[in-house]
Amino acid sequence: MAVIGVVRCFGFAIFLMAGIVTLSSIGVSAQCGGSITDLIFQCQQYVSKSGPKQAPSAGCCAVVKKLDIPCICKLVTKEVEQAVSMEKVVYVGRTCGLTILKGMKCGSYTVPDARAGKA
Repeated sequence: MAVIGVVRCFGFAIFLMAGIVTLSSIGVSAQCGGSITDLIFQCQQYVSKSGPKQAPSAGCCAVVKKLDIPCICKLVTKEVEQAVSMEKVVYVGRTCGLTILKGMKCGSYTVPDARAGKA
């Protein structure tokens, strides 16, 4: 029974992200570089609210490195924040080698110091 709930939740997240992509990917891609469709396809599992924090794949990093992160962060909506963990987004970006400055706003999330959360 729990597996069915997880599948439904995952299916809803995919549906939500597909809707966001359909409505905004052209404008976001034009403004912020890269491909939002590729970003969701390659990185969704690493930034989803559910599941553990994990290092992104090489494919995810390749897509992330093409984006203007401050530009993307300005366009994050409450709907996006319901499906995506902004903490994981920052983690993925930094793991992929991007400089994401402390204090930058990404939606309603304020980026912490790069050392925050490390033991």
